[in-house]
Amino acid sequence: ATSKELEEIKAMLASGLDEDMSALAKQEIESLETQLDRQLRELKLALLPKDANDERDIIMEIRAGAGGDEAGLFAADLFRMYTRYAQSKGWETDIIDSNESGIGGFKEIIFAIKGKGAFSRLKYERGVHRVQRVPVTESSGRIHTSTATVAVLPQADEIEVAINPNDLKIDFYHSRGAGGQNVNKVATAVRITHLPTGIVSICQDERSQLRNRMKAMSVLRARLLDSEQRKQEEEISKQRRSQVGTGDRAEKIRTYNFPQDRISDHRIGLTLRNLPRTLDGELDELIDALATSDQSKRLEGQLA
Repeated sequence: ATSKELEEIKAMLASGLDEDMSALAKQEIESLETQLDRQLRELKLALLPKDANDERDIIMEIRAGAGGDEAGLFAADLFRMYTRYAQSKGWETDIIDSNESGIGGFKEIIFAIKGKGAFSRLKYERGVHRVQRVPVTESSGRIHTSTATVAVLPQADEIEVAINPNDLKIDFYHSRGAGGQNVNKVATAVRITHLPTGIVSICQDERSQLRNRMKAMSVLRARLLDSEQRKQEEEISKQRRSQVGTGDRAEKIRTYNFPQDRISDHRIGLTLRNLPRTLDGELDELIDALATSDQSKRLEGQLA
């Protein structure tokens, strides 16, 4: 109807109108053209191919990077941020494996997030996160820069990723807590190595060997699926490059600047204030902007 209205008003304008009616017709034409542009964009967005992983649960892996103990504390901050965000969405979180740094931080923490749309919202978080602040361990007040890496893996089920038991090397050992002390007398920790690829999965957070093995297998399936999908993307398309950034774990995606109370996402040039609010799990404004940019780039890719 809008397109037909536009044609009718343009025809009226061309046939000759008085000055007042002509001005009104031009205003109406401008309004209708704006509506048509919006409707066309919405239609194109609806026709964009969906990411097959968007409705999946995920496994997140956070690892301390450069910066020693401060990097471990930053990794713990990111873990808290994502678990708070998950809670706000009503999603479940479950720690699979963790390696504490001893002062309240993590050298590494791996955890599952289960809930509708988890991957679609958190897939933009993969990459290198950088923090600038005065560490609690710094006596002279100097600002330090530290990093942590975040990986976001879509969870795979047993049907999708078939694993030959003969391809697995499974080791059981005593789990260790902070400082290296033995937590259990029974060897409950599990290390699974996928021999054809060399991919390793470890779980030691549960008291039960069986539960640790189940969790380790879940992580292994996710890593194998992720590895296979990356190969397919490299061979078939440049999809990740047409999205927001490449998703590469070596890519610096965001800086958290405490002295200036500022968070900057380098992929889309977005700067937000109120860092404590973001670190408390209020990520929707940031994620919405990333999703909008992703859609725009994908539209441009289709039209190119």
